[in-house]
Amino acid sequence: MPLPILAEGATRGLSAIPYGYTALKTAVGLAVIAALKRYFGGATNKSDRVMHSKVVLVTGGTSGIGAAVVRELAVRGAQVIILTQHSPSDPFIVDYIEDLRTSTGNELIYAEQVDLSSLYSIRLFATKWIDNSPVRRLDMVVLCANTQKPSSSRVSHGTSEGLQEEWQINYLANYHLLSILSPALRAQPPDRDVRIIFTTCSSYIGANKLDLKVLEKATVIQHSVDSSAKQKAKKGPESFVSILKSSEQGAQSILMAAMEANFSGVGNTAAISLDEIKKMAGENSDMTGRMKVGIEGGTLLKECKERHVLRSEIMDEKAGKELWEFSQQQIEQKEKEAALLRAMEKKAREEEEKDKKKQSKTEKSTEAKKKK
Repeated sequence: MPLPILAEGATRGLSAIPYGYTALKTAVGLAVIAALKRYFGGATNKSDRVMHSKVVLVTGGTSGIGAAVVRELAVRGAQVIILTQHSPSDPFIVDYIEDLRTSTGNELIYAEQVDLSSLYSIRLFATKWIDNSPVRRLDMVVLCANTQKPSSSRVSHGTSEGLQEEWQINYLANYHLLSILSPALRAQPPDRDVRIIFTTCSSYIGANKLDLKVLEKATVIQHSVDSSAKQKAKKGPESFVSILKSSEQGAQSILMAAMEANFSGVGNTAAISLDEIKKMAGENSDMTGRMKVGIEGGTLLKECKERHVLRSEIMDEKAGKELWEFSQQQIEQKEKEAALLRAMEKKAREEEEKDKKKQSKTEKSTEAKKKK
């Protein structure tokens, strides 16, 4: 049937075929849509890896890109611990974890309560994690948590410590969590491939110039500068990988960072000179080329490809050190203020309870006198 129709169209033209032009326009339109969908769908991760016995901490793992990353890691057998602001007994978290375990066939999926908008909550979890002997295994930390208010919004939300919400969740929480977990990461065996994966977005290119006096407007670039500074200062096997997150299949780049064998930080140090790298690589163009791009000592990925860093501040050691010191001072100050506030609230509650007990005793004494 199709051959006679095609022959008729070839000899007598499309006008001889009923609805020929309509069918052709529809076919061309569908082909264009399919091509655009394929093009804008983003790159696909071609790296794969067996993740059995790997222990992975994930923030922002209950929705969006983070949820996709959690699912893919769980399918490959990783033990995934999702850090969420909700209690593990929350009905949503319980159902979500059970659904993940059922769909992936992996029972090693758990949730821990960590409110990234609270420095105190982060410290409680991280301190509990490192307070263990022997050191708990930790192969990977994937930081996907993020918050963003609409550009038209005039309402500025603050955290319990009095910090701007976007600044704390998108940057300071990651800094605080990794700072406390650092001993656990460095104590891992030298042959263990430990990776820390940041997520950011390409808007860092157009972000305001790094200014510690105007924190809220430069969160994206501060995140990148901090990851670069951490990588330069590292003295262990961990490898920092920064991801440019797109809205289309953003998880693919993160999965590549998690599973690509060439990104292993085992045996690498950030203090190696380019000449030493060339000697180690045996003038291997792939290795030396990879070490020249991205964040020094780490890798910058976008659409599953390594990219050059396009902002000079990110590679500036002085800027990284200043941001690092500023962040530490701010955390110390806010934690002290929050601790004093908690102590005052506790004292107020104790006094209130004492007053209630005293009032209750007085009432009982009055009733006893009335009965007499």
